[in-house]
Amino acid sequence: MGILLLILGIVLIVAGVYALLQKQLLWGIVLVVVGLIVAPSNLFLGL
Repeated sequence: MGILLLILGIVLIVAGVYALLQKQLLWGIVLVVVGLIVAPSNLFLGL
């Protein structure tokens, strides 16, 4: 389950960065923040 959350978080962060590059600031910020919340930090950091 943790690896699925990690993949989902990474996808959300990438989509948020892409939205920011498309000048959609609010949508991009929301996606990045949700991606950081969803991605389990212990798997992402390798702890």
